[in-house]
Amino acid sequence: MNIKTLGKYGAAGLMVIAMAGCSSWDNMSHRQKSAVTGAGIGGVAGAVVTGGGVLGTVGGAAIGGVIGDQVGKNK
Repeated sequence: MNIKTLGKYGAAGLMVIAMAGCSSWDNMSHRQKSAVTGAGIGGVAGAVVTGGGVLGTVGGAAIGGVIGDQVGKNK
């Protein structure tokens, strides 16, 4: 693993930690939390798959958010 890849994973990890510590998290419904979590995971997955491409990251976040929203409505 080179330093560039390590930096991408570090940035993705910081994004996940920042989302988890969001001050408005307590005021969100389960469905909203699922959408945010899905967007975070999708964004990280999109970045990894495309080698850090912006389009892949944004696309992954959008798709992950929709999936998380749909999964969250069933609970």
